[in-house]
Amino acid sequence: MTGDEIGSTTLEFVPGDVVGGDYTFSIGTAGSTTLVLQTVLLPLALAKTSSRLVLEGGTHNPYAPPFDFLVRAYLPLLRRMGLNVDARLERAGFYPAGGGRAVVEIEPAAGWNELSILSRGELKRRGVMAVVSNLSRSIGERELKVARRHLGWNDDEFGVVEVERSVGPGNVVTIEVAYENVTEMFTGFGAVGRSAESVAHHAVQQCQRYLKGDAPVGEYLTDQLMLPMAVAGSGSFRSTGLSLHAQTHVELIHRFLDVRIETEKSDGGDVTLSIV
Repeated sequence: MTGDEIGSTTLEFVPGDVVGGDYTFSIGTAGSTTLVLQTVLLPLALAKTSSRLVLEGGTHNPYAPPFDFLVRAYLPLLRRMGLNVDARLERAGFYPAGGGRAVVEIEPAAGWNELSILSRGELKRRGVMAVVSNLSRSIGERELKVARRHLGWNDDEFGVVEVERSVGPGNVVTIEVAYENVTEMFTGFGAVGRSAESVAHHAVQQCQRYLKGDAPVGEYLTDQLMLPMAVAGSGSFRSTGLSLHAQTHVELIHRFLDVRIETEKSDGGDVTLSIV
């Protein structure tokens, strides 16, 4: 790598072989550990030896997939594709304090399985979880009250989790709907000056938009499935729609990999993506 300094106007990167091993990524702030993980996960899965990663920083960040999303929605699909990845959260890290810690173990991929997700399948479970760290439990209870009113689910599908050993305060609301073929999660992030009710309402609105249709893959999971499927060389899924971010991703993949991503939009607005 040359040119990776402040003020540089050019950058040159000449990649070599990807080498598995033990790696620690300590961000030092509340920056997203999950984005770092997604950056290195596929290359290390294609390495010849196993890897163990320790990631320290933020684990539940706005504008990044929360750790729960990766574990419940994203990684299970990668395992179905043939990747052997295990991730566990040792300590949650919220903005702005950070201090979270996750450990991820990656085994070399023996081969790729074609993944096709064209329907949701049978509903297996659903639930709403309000997480509070170094804050009053009443915040989580207020959030669940909003979610109950709008979703109308059973009482045993709602719960408050009080996080221990977190470096700083934090609050998130996660809504999970797990089907036979896919799991989707929707998150609202607490912030200074933002009411508990608005945090819950944000997550509920995302979930309700998803439940109105029948496409299995939501907006964010659409972004994240494209690259592993493209590396595998095949696969298909039906999405709730393509964001500008997803459209950019399609064009970027075309420039780096010898695959084509075909999209077909239905009258209802959902889009089927096929990797060929």
